[in-house]
Amino acid sequence: MRKLPRTLLAFSLMTLSLPSLAVMPSAKVYDTGENLPKPMIMSRFVEMTSARKVDEATFEDLNGHQVKLSDYRGKLVLINLWATWCAPCIKEIPMMDKIRRDNLDKDLVVLPLSIDEAHGEVAAFLARHQLAGYPTLIDPKLQVETMLPANIVPATYAFDGEGNLVGFLRGYLDWGDKAVQPYLEQLTAKYANPDTAKNLH
Repeated sequence: MRKLPRTLLAFSLMTLSLPSLAVMPSAKVYDTGENLPKPMIMSRFVEMTSARKVDEATFEDLNGHQVKLSDYRGKLVLINLWATWCAPCIKEIPMMDKIRRDNLDKDLVVLPLSIDEAHGEVAAFLARHQLAGYPTLIDPKLQVETMLPANIVPATYAFDGEGNLVGFLRGYLDWGDKAVQPYLEQLTAKYANPDTAKNLH
C-alpha cells in the first residue's frame, strides 16, 4: 500500500477498508462492562465490550524524541491519526488541540499521529497552517499498522491506563461540540484506571 500514488493512497485511506490493514487487535484483556451512555455527537464512537491488548509501538515527536503508549500509564490516551493530504484531518486538528490543552491537568492525553511518509514535510505543513505548536508524532518505522488499523484517516483510538484499546471512532467528528468533553471525562473516569472498568462486570 505504501507504493500507491498519493492521490490513490488518499482515497484508499479515507474510504476503503483494506483487509491487510483493517484488522482490530483480537487479544481480549478484560470485559469493559456496560457501555457509557453516549451523547448524539458521539454516536459513531465504539466503546468496545472487551479491552484489547495492542503491540507496543515507538513513535517520534518532531524533535526526534521517542514516545510510546507506556509513557502514559494511568491516563486515558486518544491517538488521533491524521495526514497532511487529508482535508477532514486538518479541520479536526484545532479541535483536537483544544481537547489536548483543556485536559493537561487531567488523566486524559491526546496524541496526534501523522501517517505521512514524508515526515520532513509535516512540521512545514503545520507551520503553513498556523499550527506550529501542535505536538504531533510521526511514525518513521511504520509501526502503527502493526498496532491498529491505519487505513482510514482521520481516526481516533482510545486506550486505557494500561495501554489496552477500549474504543475508536473512524472518520471525521466535530470534536468541538459541547457534549464531547463531558463524555471524554466519563471515559477517563472509567478507563484511566482500568481496575474501575474491570470491576463493572
